[in-house]
Amino acid sequence: MSRGLLPISSTTIPSGMPCWVELATVDETVAQDFYGRLFGWTYRINRDPVTPTGRYLIASLGTLDVGGLYRVPPEQASAWIVNLAVRSTVTAAEWVAHLGGTIIRGPIAIPRRGSILHALDPGGAPVVFWQPPADWDFAAGLPGTFAGADLNTRNGDATDGFFCRLFAYTAVRIGDDHDYTEWRLDRQPVLYRYVMGPEYPADTPPHWTVYFEVDPAHGADATAGRAIMLGGRVLVEPYDAPWGRTAVLADPSGAMFSIIDHARAEEWGRAEVDDPYDD
Repeated sequence: MSRGLLPISSTTIPSGMPCWVELATVDETVAQDFYGRLFGWTYRINRDPVTPTGRYLIASLGTLDVGGLYRVPPEQASAWIVNLAVRSTVTAAEWVAHLGGTIIRGPIAIPRRGSILHALDPGGAPVVFWQPPADWDFAAGLPGTFAGADLNTRNGDATDGFFCRLFAYTAVRIGDDHDYTEWRLDRQPVLYRYVMGPEYPADTPPHWTVYFEVDPAHGADATAGRAIMLGGRVLVEPYDAPWGRTAVLADPSGAMFSIIDHARAEEWGRAEVDDPYDD
């Protein structure tokens, strides 16, 4: 989990950087209320030819766009997914196929929002590649916004090979106890990859864990408690990690995400760490 990111735009973001996060949810109304009250988000509706309903909600904090959400059929699991920037979705589609990935949908032009490509990596993890428009903005690293992401997979080698060849990431192993790898661009952390261990049920599919920054004035513990009051669940109780105090939550429809208070990073000490995977 990286330390915070700065707000980014299409004029500064390189290929392979996260440029958006979005929630596919079975209950759009409940999701709006939950995240609106948890993070202070407000929403506006856009037309979108890709979603089942033809509509897409842009979540904002004031004038800053922070992510999106759309409704999916009830048989589909609610989940957060990361969008990665590309210069061309057409070229990205060719490389995805060449590197053993699977094209699910696209490339498709979205009115006033560039072009997108939905795909699966060779391990089956979903990913969206986004060719953003010239005026694209995405707030990150601020309270209530994107703070980083982990890709949880069953096949670390295949996943590393796919994304590192696609974006020229450098993969750096972190720690010895778990297969946890940092992907870097120009020596800067971009994303993280984790090979799921026995703490995950055997039938858990590859998926993303999206992290959101919390306001240090409230902290991860109080934010987790508020999520419960709003109908969500705490999947992993708040614990201290090298990058800050973290918790794993689920919204009322079951979409999993994490929160992190980077302000608590300096309080971390090796002897005091609460490892959520330690039995």
